[in-house]
Amino acid sequence: MNPSRPTTSALPVAAAVHGHVTFLGAGPGDPGLLTLRAVEALASADVLIAEPEVLEVVRTHARAGVDTPQLTIADEASAAAGVPVIRDAANLVMEAARSGRRVVRAVTGDPGLDGNAASEMLACATGGIPFEVVPGVATAVGVPAYAGVPLRGEEGADVRFVDARNASARCWSETGASTGTVVVSATLETVPAACAELVAAGRGADTPLTVTVAGTTTRQRTWNATLGTIAQVFKQGKILPSPEGGRPVIAVVGEPGAAAARREELAWFESKPLFGWRVLVPRTKEQAASLSDQLRSYGAVPHEVPTIAVEPPRTPQQMERAVKGLVTGRYEWIAFTSVNAVKAVREKFEEYGLDARAFAGIKVAAVGEQTAAALVEFGVKPDLVPSGEQSAAGLLEDWPPYDPVFDPIDRVFLPRADIATETLVAGLIELGWEVDDVTAYRTVRASPPPADTREAIKGGGFDAVLFTSSSTVRNLVGIAGKPHNVTVIACIGPATAKTAEEHGLRVDVLSPEPSVGKLAEALAEYGAARREAAREAGEAVSRPSERRPGARRRRTT
Repeated sequence: MNPSRPTTSALPVAAAVHGHVTFLGAGPGDPGLLTLRAVEALASADVLIAEPEVLEVVRTHARAGVDTPQLTIADEASAAAGVPVIRDAANLVMEAARSGRRVVRAVTGDPGLDGNAASEMLACATGGIPFEVVPGVATAVGVPAYAGVPLRGEEGADVRFVDARNASARCWSETGASTGTVVVSATLETVPAACAELVAAGRGADTPLTVTVAGTTTRQRTWNATLGTIAQVFKQGKILPSPEGGRPVIAVVGEPGAAAARREELAWFESKPLFGWRVLVPRTKEQAASLSDQLRSYGAVPHEVPTIAVEPPRTPQQMERAVKGLVTGRYEWIAFTSVNAVKAVREKFEEYGLDARAFAGIKVAAVGEQTAAALVEFGVKPDLVPSGEQSAAGLLEDWPPYDPVFDPIDRVFLPRADIATETLVAGLIELGWEVDDVTAYRTVRASPPPADTREAIKGGGFDAVLFTSSSTVRNLVGIAGKPHNVTVIACIGPATAKTAEEHGLRVDVLSPEPSVGKLAEALAEYGAARREAAREAGEAVSRPSERRPGARRRRTT
């Protein structure tokens, strides 16, 4: 026996197993406000504990399969009474951490300003569970910034923060006696009462006030008033109570004078050209990723609806022969005309145990930037991407003619969809190349979207729809019906616009170039012009869906 090694009996009978807890600030609502450290913590979490409204903000950064226990559940008795049961978050956190897992406890805003988070941290400290705090953008600071309301002017006035939901009479008295800016956390229903408390405590009824609901999200809305007029403003605007019993709002009282007078100019978020627009993108999430990101940058809410589904070719032998020919040196070039084509070849490679090294010695062309990006992800850098128009015609403009002196092989492998046009094949043949035009995948009409999406399409629930090809027009109308006549129709080119008109649609926006990026940009320009026209006419800025005949007033919250 080695005397330096302890015997089994010398080891502890049981060792305490503790995980780790990260108390994480999810910010006021905009997922883009999450910090880099927050994203890192979410990516390594085993358990994610958050209220429903916070969960949607942070879930996308968590790994697949992360455990997300619900804080609000309904037992049989409560369900019968319509009352949800709130589970104790501290117990959930402790239970998960004691099992040795990494726990992320996400809260709205900043955990340092959350009383529940403070008590949960204390429970971890008492229980010997290691934890860390990842600060977030505080709601009381982030929401005014998105509403264009600076909290402090050049004079550097005092700023006070009050939670009206649990403020004491002494708190109101001290706050009302101050002359600085007051940031009040309340609900839409309790704002008038909070303003009355401030007036009763000595604050002037003519003190300027802004109230922002759903701050930092595309549902954000801000009202300007004074402490004495806010109740009347809500009444005139027919601001309806929230069915959930009150959504949180941020009210800024006594904002700096010069800034208050110019809030219209400072409201950068709500003045985005497509702010709050629901835009239908008839593509899959994978295809629409960059387009949807661009639409979000304009303030829109993209909604992806696939209109086609991709399936393997009915006779795979042709594709199998072509891939084998690629390896044995049959081709000088391979041309990819879509992301789906890259995916089809990649899947066939994996089936044969091949990887990107099989492209060695072969020139690779991509029809556009998205297809090129898919190739780079595969490990292949394209030799040719159109310098101009990202289309088959643009690719042909840059494609070199066959030269028997410099090109030892005269054949091109073209993996494509079964419904692809002949433009590229004819152009390559004209340049002297032999083309193996191979069906790599079939495109079929996708299944209809959910009933509520179909109703929104036909009933005017979408503000705009982007058509990126004639087939998207035909397929969307086929699976979901024709968009309502108040919906703005945007088309990528003349051929797509013609197809839309043939289906009885009025085309409002035509992209200046056949590019999805330019199409989104054109829609944003249309939205900006529409917004400016409303302002010049002295009308309230509204979305197209808000003007449909017979539309019922929607709840503000």
